[in-house]
Amino acid sequence: MKVYHLSHQNSILNKFLKEIRDQEIQKDAMRFRRNIERIGEVLGYELSKKLEFSSEEIVTSLGTKSTQTISDEVVLCSILRAGLPLHNGVLNYFDDAENAFISAYRYHPNNDEDFEIIVEYFASPPIDNKTLILIDPMLATGRSLVSVYSALKQYGKPKKIHIVSVIGSLDGIDYIKNHFPVHTSLWIADIDRDLNEKGYIVPGLGDAGDLAFGQKM
Repeated sequence: MKVYHLSHQNSILNKFLKEIRDQEIQKDAMRFRRNIERIGEVLGYELSKKLEFSSEEIVTSLGTKSTQTISDEVVLCSILRAGLPLHNGVLNYFDDAENAFISAYRYHPNNDEDFEIIVEYFASPPIDNKTLILIDPMLATGRSLVSVYSALKQYGKPKKIHIVSVIGSLDGIDYIKNHFPVHTSLWIADIDRDLNEKGYIVPGLGDAGDLAFGQKM
């Protein structure tokens, strides 16, 4: 798996990262969602450089112009609900992509720190021989992404897989490396070293879904 860690280079991306982590700025849910969306735009732009392109003739009012356009068939798949702002950001740049949505959440059967991933709602177009972009803002343990990928297999085998995430842990990245095909690429804004005893990224930013949409029951 190829990992593209974007915050290693100084850019406007680091401003968006600073703001989504800041617990005072986080109190503005609309600003939090917008910053996640903008991070999605940055990640989508960088990812687009690795897609396949073909030449196309464009007719203008004064003549013709040859240009390079994306030839890949792209499917965006995000994990509800936290993935929605990030999905919107990527979709802003891949506006003609097909879209898939899946709900995946942690279930604690014994009300302790052990959990399993439950996948319920799922809507997806066929993905066979297409370019799949999996979107999950927080790559903590990596188990949600692996569960989603397993569920997606019934819809076909993608030609390429790109994972888009805002913040991940080293453990989570190592975990998905062992469960995704070798041609997978990870596009991530920033990487934190640690997970706490509950499997949350430290320092991270908290629960992205709650910060974007309010606390859940």
